[in-house]
Amino acid sequence: MSYLNTTKDVYKEAALTPDVGLCCTTNPIWELPGLKIPKIMQEMNYGCGSTVHPRDLTNSPKILYVGVGGGMELLQFAYFSRQKNGVIGVDVVDEMLDASRKNFKEAEAQNPWFKSEFVDLKKGDALHLPVEDNSIDVAAQNCLFNIFKAEELKKAIDEMYRVLKPHGRLVMSDPTCEQPMNDTLRKDERLRALCLSGSLPIAEYVKALTDAGFGTIEIRARKPYRILDPKHYPTDELIYIESIEVAAIKDPMPADGPCIFTGKAAIYYGEDDYFDDKAGHVLLKNQPLAICDKTAVALASLGRDDIFISESTFHYDGGGCC
Repeated sequence: MSYLNTTKDVYKEAALTPDVGLCCTTNPIWELPGLKIPKIMQEMNYGCGSTVHPRDLTNSPKILYVGVGGGMELLQFAYFSRQKNGVIGVDVVDEMLDASRKNFKEAEAQNPWFKSEFVDLKKGDALHLPVEDNSIDVAAQNCLFNIFKAEELKKAIDEMYRVLKPHGRLVMSDPTCEQPMNDTLRKDERLRALCLSGSLPIAEYVKALTDAGFGTIEIRARKPYRILDPKHYPTDELIYIESIEVAAIKDPMPADGPCIFTGKAAIYYGEDDYFDDKAGHVLLKNQPLAICDKTAVALASLGRDDIFISESTFHYDGGGCC
């Protein structure tokens, strides 16, 4: 597993000397009342997209974040939790843990509401989480799981599933790629450490989550990230990589398979005020209803000429069926 050692070395360097251009650089800086993000945390922002979603963070949840970086998302999570040890941050790199502790002191100076004790930093890795079973409401990782090869990825997802409470949420942001990576690129350990050569197609990414037992999957965002081109990377072809934000919910697995939301909607435009499929879905006339892919197939199979099913937008923000 030499690529994991390479990863540790990459992030040790990034902890000791912040690298603004390392990995992805698209995390939003949340503009929330009374929240100030120290500049050093922004410089150590080593993720893609965001795992911080307010609708996941009601009622003072217990939160786990794996791969702490400079502490920016930990601070954002603590904004919603605001309790001693309400957020657990786990990292295998000692230097990154030390850097986060230092950054939290700066965050305390800039945010009167924040105390470093809100975040419990622990040494550990995604394959052996130092967290009790069924103890976490929201678990998150950002641009970490894509460093893993298949065996380690399965173990990491299983570990997240283990620590989550029933109906708890695993929120993730990772690069994905619909094109197969060539063998040369896959063998580049530094690229894997930068979360690039492990990029999976979305379908494989989702399957890994449902195989672990997550009964509901939400694709919350899908957006362009970067290009790997033959002039700058060991690849024979142009490779397009996207950033994807996903929530996997520890719901019971339905008998007919998982509910996977990819941003589809159903619109009824018939003569009546509404359409009821007698399976739990009521479509008001000309009012879009967000539906999972399974429901989309079921409605389409009715063969009606007054129900429109949209294509996947790969953007889902709650509501709708199921």
